[in-house]
Amino acid sequence: MGSLRHAPPFAVAALLAAALTLAGCGTFNDATRSMANAMTLYKPEVVQGNFVSKEQVAALRPGMTRLQVRDILGTPLLVDMFRNNRWDYVFTIKRQGVPEQRYRLTVFFDGDHMVRTEGDEMPSETEFIDRISPKKKVKVPSLEATPEQLAKYPAPTTPAAPTATNDAGALPAPAASYPPLESH
Repeated sequence: MGSLRHAPPFAVAALLAAALTLAGCGTFNDATRSMANAMTLYKPEVVQGNFVSKEQVAALRPGMTRLQVRDILGTPLLVDMFRNNRWDYVFTIKRQGVPEQRYRLTVFFDGDHMVRTEGDEMPSETEFIDRISPKKKVKVPSLEATPEQLAKYPAPTTPAAPTATNDAGALPAPAASYPPLESH
């Protein structure tokens, strides 16, 4: 083999770059691994299926028609064509760092009328909101006004009703018939 003095300059540069790359691989891989372990991927919160609240289940009564049940609960997630006497409502909540939460409600019918329900204990609407956004506590404002607050805003005055003697404020009499909308 010849010495490096007689090698072309690009070969020396390539050999030097390869040596530096190989020397730095161990350090680079360790740094990359520790950086990847420090970062976590963003996983969005996912709610799938039909949310059914405790309040909705409480509104159901035996004897309700399928239409009434659908008005309260919404369209079922699953309707089995071979067992059309039941509707299944299923929903799941997936959040990062929290085990998946799964809820199921089955509504049973006899003909067109609801007979019974069975399934999991459903969360209330407030509990559901807290589960999907526990960090965002929203203060609900008071919707009642005190007499002192109401006194700040006087009641609106209504204009006097037009009279026959008051020609300026009198409304014209409605037409007895109207012209056709389209001409033929």
